[in-house]
Amino acid sequence: MAALMARKRARLHPEADPNVIPFIDVLLVLLVIFMVTAPTPTTDLKVDLPPPAPGPASRIAPTIVELRTAPGGYAVFVAGAEAHLDAIGARALAHILAADPAIDAAGAYADASVFVRSELDVAYAPVVATVEALKTAGFANVSIVAQRADEA
Repeated sequence: MAALMARKRARLHPEADPNVIPFIDVLLVLLVIFMVTAPTPTTDLKVDLPPPAPGPASRIAPTIVELRTAPGGYAVFVAGAEAHLDAIGARALAHILAADPAIDAAGAYADASVFVRSELDVAYAPVVATVEALKTAGFANVSIVAQRADEA
């Protein structure tokens, strides 16, 4: 009888090992919840890389839109002439039409290349705003021109 009582007492002692399985289950559920409810980026910037081999030359010379540092932040230049961000679409179209009088506005929007070039000190947000303004104006071929650090 004493042996039976000793076995019962041994079973009544609390376990000292923690049970981590419920903790891991809760963490996995929280991970899934955060992955599902995480916000997705809402702004995309489409970048067209040049083809690996040189293609046929366009008959329309590219228009260069430059962003330069200025005392108030940055300044936008279309083909060397300063322009406001709201007017760069019209200024770029006027430059394209002046360079090639045989092309019409619809052809300029569809076929002309507009290159956006920025100094290294200009923030990323104005560059994206410039690309978006040109896309909103109707230009189909808007590209960002990279500048090497040693050219600055």
